[in-house]
Amino acid sequence: MLSDAQIVTFREQGYLNVGRVYDDKYVDGLRNRLEQVIAGKSETDPEALRNLRGDDMEGAEVVIQVVNIWEADDLFKTHLFQPAICEMASELMGCGTVRVWHDQIQFKPPRKGGPTDWHQDHPYWPIIQPADLISAWVALDDATIENGCMHMVPRSHHWGPHKGGTIGTVSDGFTPDPDMSRIPPGEDIKVVPCEVKKGECMFHHCLTWHGSPPNLSETGRPAIAVHYMPGYTRYEPNKTHLMEKRVEVQPGALLKGPYFPTVWQNGPIAPLTP
Repeated sequence: MLSDAQIVTFREQGYLNVGRVYDDKYVDGLRNRLEQVIAGKSETDPEALRNLRGDDMEGAEVVIQVVNIWEADDLFKTHLFQPAICEMASELMGCGTVRVWHDQIQFKPPRKGGPTDWHQDHPYWPIIQPADLISAWVALDDATIENGCMHMVPRSHHWGPHKGGTIGTVSDGFTPDPDMSRIPPGEDIKVVPCEVKKGECMFHHCLTWHGSPPNLSETGRPAIAVHYMPGYTRYEPNKTHLMEKRVEVQPGALLKGPYFPTVWQNGPIAPLTP
């Protein structure tokens, strides 16, 4: 359970590191399962497995994205339902019902891990409303400044959606370059690096500006993000999305179904059976 001060901080700043949620042994288990999925050794496939920086998984710049790894691995499926994380998600969203939009791995390998461009999440999810989702980002190894930890802009979730999600970057390689006409008067754009230790969880709002620099270090940066949505989230398609083929409800209806499991209903829910 979060303190009132933590909830206030999240709602004011748009992100919050809540500390350790897993011990090293459990995180190592998740990390090993991730390696198996990336190597194609899982019994079933995730929704997507690709390099966000290009077609070549062995290319000069690599950010390995896995979408819905929970479909491929039961340990990650159990992770969706982790009671402490789900309870915190419920508290931060102020909603008794929590469902999963989808999960997402972003792994920056050593020495050639590519950057993640400055963006907001919700504009990339054009089939769901309203923009009240939050992400629980768990580090599967230490995420540091050196290996490309996420950077956040405090309070930016109060500024509304930007241009399609992309914020833009100036020529120095990692400074947001937004359309200033969209920034409320008196607001400052301050970039804050957010290091997250192995087994810790950081939440961020789906409109918080964030990105991460390249990983040129000798250590990888694996992490699992689960995008949680409040129970009142509706299917309202504007453009298309990878997960749309899994939607089984009509436009305007609450988004739920086997691919969007309910993980908290005024209390914990048991994980899905394999």
